[in-house]
Amino acid sequence: MQYPTVPPAGDVLVILRHSPHGSSWLREGLDAALVAAAFGQAVSLLFQSEGVLALVKGQGPGPLGQKGTSATLDMLAMYDIESLFLDAVALARLGFSSDELQLTARPVDQAATAELIAGHRLVLTF
Repeated sequence: MQYPTVPPAGDVLVILRHSPHGSSWLREGLDAALVAAAFGQAVSLLFQSEGVLALVKGQGPGPLGQKGTSATLDMLAMYDIESLFLDAVALARLGFSSDELQLTARPVDQAATAELIAGHRLVLTF
């Protein structure tokens, strides 16, 4: 499958690699993205590995009462975070399709990921 090239992005790229539950990494990454956007930074999000699970519709709280990410994802547009990218190979490997996602994210392959990283001034990985 041929993926589109990634447009030049901006200030901050937040890479989210952890699942919604089991740790606080994903939630902390989303919080960092919201804070950066609140301070006027152009923020992009890249969901990789198990981080793509955050985009699956119907996320609820975790087994230990951990907050779900659904409400935070709904707030992204309010903070002008609209550049969303995902590792399509990871999504398929985990058994999901783009139709099952809460938000639309542009699929990227390994080459486009490198281009995306190079196009940002600051990269944060969670």
